Amino acid sequence: MRYKFVIIFLMVSAFIALPFAYAAGESPASPSRNQPGIPSEYIPPKEDIAQVDEAIDESSFEVKQYHIPMILNDSVENHLEYFKTRGRDVFQRWLDRSARYIPLMKEIFKEKNLPEDLVYVAMIESGFNPYAVSWAKAVGPWQFMPATGKNYGLKIDWWIDERKDPVKSTHAAAEHFKDLYNLFGSWPLALASYNAGAGKVQRAVLRTRSEDFWDLKASRYIRKETKNYIPKYMAATIIAKNPEAYGFALSTIEPFQYDEVEINGMTDLRLIARSAGCTYEEIKEMNPELKRWITPPDITSYVIRLPKGTKQTFLTNFEAIPADQKIRWERHLVGKGDTLTALAKQYNTTPEAIRDINGLKKNRVTPGKHLIVPVDTNGSTHDMSTLAPEQAGKRQQILYRVRRGETLWKIAKDHEVTVSDIKEWNRGIGRSVRAGQKIKLVVNVDQI
Repeated sequence: MRYKFVIIFLMVSAFIALPFAYAAGESPASPSRNQPGIPSEYIPPKEDIAQVDEAIDESSFEVKQYHIPMILNDSVENHLEYFKTRGRDVFQRWLDRSARYIPLMKEIFKEKNLPEDLVYVAMIESGFNPYAVSWAKAVGPWQFMPATGKNYGLKIDWWIDERKDPVKSTHAAAEHFKDLYNLFGSWPLALASYNAGAGKVQRAVLRTRSEDFWDLKASRYIRKETKNYIPKYMAATIIAKNPEAYGFALSTIEPFQYDEVEINGMTDLRLIARSAGCTYEEIKEMNPELKRWITPPDITSYVIRLPKGTKQTFLTNFEAIPADQKIRWERHLVGKGDTLTALAKQYNTTPEAIRDINGLKKNRVTPGKHLIVPVDTNGSTHDMSTLAPEQAGKRQQILYRVRRGETLWKIAKDHEVTVSDIKEWNRGIGRSVRAGQKIKLVVNVDQI
């Protein structure tokens, strides 16, 4: 009996004391919105602000923490947690690389009256990697498909792929974003259509009868990848604008700066590098659109980038080279019965020069393939070893999706590898492949 009295007394005492505790400011524990070390102005609101007016005000670019409306909901927080834990190493690499390209990309968006925060789309698309290639063969920092890239003025051929160029591709991406925003009037929907395609998002809007991305996300009318695309973008943007608060290191990589000069005629990049007093690798890094080791022949005056501060050195040295010491190049389509010896005789060069320049491992050539042939009209023999680019042997792994009717033999032939190579890269692949199947390939970066 006494124990029952004690329990009742304690319960009554606690009930009486509760109002006084609230009066003293002691409320029940609740998670704080302000995470330690994160300035309050960088924390997006938790309520849905998709309906906030998204009109771009140029005068506010310098004071707004976010130039595209953000929301901190469960989906965004899940991506934040992923980037801070399992995806930390990858995200740190993205941050490191972003320091090189973000300044110039922001300037391009600002010139076109677009939100600067669109630069972070390149972060989730490619990690700011100019050489990034998706399984669908989307290429470059903005992951343009060939048709879309060409629609926005990017040149893609055997010689160059402007999707890889951080400046030209960003101009194209800006025009694409502008068209998508004009179509939907909402940045979340515009970005979703950048991922899925405008047609798919338009159909989803009609079926859900809503112009709110989060309603589309809750529906079955867009793919899982697109449902996660906006939360992933928002999480990446939130961290990238204040990385130290989330435990990431600031990048020490210098911004992308360069000089430009005009080159007339096909010119070897090694010769350009020597004239500028830099390395061949620096020239390739400055001009990722170049798929070969020479400037394209169909552009009379090609503008090439040089390391900042080397323009005058290049002009002085390059102009001093006699014309008869510059090698002329031809692109040759290998025909049936062609041999290196016959081609060397035809173009007044040597079999070794053709083999070394094209990175051939054997003396055999394949009909239907193209070769770049050094031509010397004076009959003298140049030392090709100083001009044979090491980049020709640089290879990159890609994820390739098999098309209808393709076989292992055809895929190997198209990518200049062997069936045995493909089987080695894809253990247990078997003798055949099916349409839609994804397989690993290791290809020359100049073929991408």
